[in-house]
Amino acid sequence: MKNKILKKQILGITLATMMAIGGCSNDPNAYKPADEVTADPIQSDPSPLDETDLHTPDTPQGLMAIGERYEMNGKIESYLTGEWIPTEVANRRPMAVMIPNNRNCLPQYGVSYADVIYEAPMESCSCTRLMGLFQNYGDLEFIEPIRSSRHYFLYEALSYDAIYCNWGLAVPYVGPLINSDWVDNISASVSGIQVGADEAFSRDKERQEQGYSLEYTGVMTLEGYNAAVSRLGYDTEYPTPNYTFPLQFATDAYLAEYEDYKDVAIIYPGGDHNQTHANGYNELNPYFEYNPEDHLYYRYQNGGPHIDEINDEQLAVTNVIIKYVSGYKLDDHGYMNFDVFGTGEGLLFTNGKCVDLVWSRIYPVDENMDYNSNLYVQTRFYDASTGDEVILNKGKTWICLVWDEYKDYTKYA
Repeated sequence: MKNKILKKQILGITLATMMAIGGCSNDPNAYKPADEVTADPIQSDPSPLDETDLHTPDTPQGLMAIGERYEMNGKIESYLTGEWIPTEVANRRPMAVMIPNNRNCLPQYGVSYADVIYEAPMESCSCTRLMGLFQNYGDLEFIEPIRSSRHYFLYEALSYDAIYCNWGLAVPYVGPLINSDWVDNISASVSGIQVGADEAFSRDKERQEQGYSLEYTGVMTLEGYNAAVSRLGYDTEYPTPNYTFPLQFATDAYLAEYEDYKDVAIIYPGGDHNQTHANGYNELNPYFEYNPEDHLYYRYQNGGPHIDEINDEQLAVTNVIIKYVSGYKLDDHGYMNFDVFGTGEGLLFTNGKCVDLVWSRIYPVDENMDYNSNLYVQTRFYDASTGDEVILNKGKTWICLVWDEYKDYTKYA
């Protein structure tokens, strides 16, 4: 991470948009951290790595959540998925990549490699856009198409200490932050970007010949990304040992079953095909179907499976979170603000169950506000009925930001 030194006034307008928080009246201080939660043992066979207690001796045996990380057999549990991955990867800061998700941009390449995916509405809620958090990307060579930044995505990326990747931006709302020393970004050289990283980006000429609009032909290569990160001098590893899990995951010895909660097999984050209001999700009508055999939620949109063209695989995740956020239009262009700081309501879907959530991302508001800490504060998710911090099952997670004005359009059964 670069040296984070910035005057308060640079971010004054941008941070002010975060002050209108939505939703829940619950006191976040009343909620309990994950290490106070226990669960029944998994009934299925444990991981091959789980031959003994996998966690540090000072982590009480029987805790549901992963405690302090440590290395075993050359692997460490991922901050983003909880899964055992090579040590050199487990300490790598993720890249947060902006990916368009409207009908005219499809298909997409590389999105299935993301460990966490955020989805949120765009201008005037005409469509959604994705931000993939990539850490364990293996042999991935490129991601396509790449699109522009919106400030609420950037704020979510900062909560994971990610290196932010984009081609374009909503200059009035993103520019002051992305050009500051607070953000490590790999950005194409466009108007509004002070320091570009063009070695990471190129245009897909074949797509251009096929008639795609220019904004849907952007490619980011991993070779170019790594070269840009090196040139710009960004830290490539987490600031351990102070970094903590942004999401809490069950240990190998336990499954977050939520057996007393509602059974849910299908999820429409923004409503099904019968909805009549534009909330961003209406263009492609995405939904998830749960498969109890592999405990995965398979993603569908635009009338069929959501496929990654790079490997012809359907996108599937272990956890789906809906985060209801207050919002409003910022100007006549339809640029949106969604309040990802504060508190609000939500839903967690895991293991075929539905859990009502309270989410909290609070920073102190006073004269001595430490903006650096505030921007990087993590969102915590709590069970609305018990106050316990929820535990996700190991694997990938999809997080949908849904404008709370349209929360009643969320359907699940």
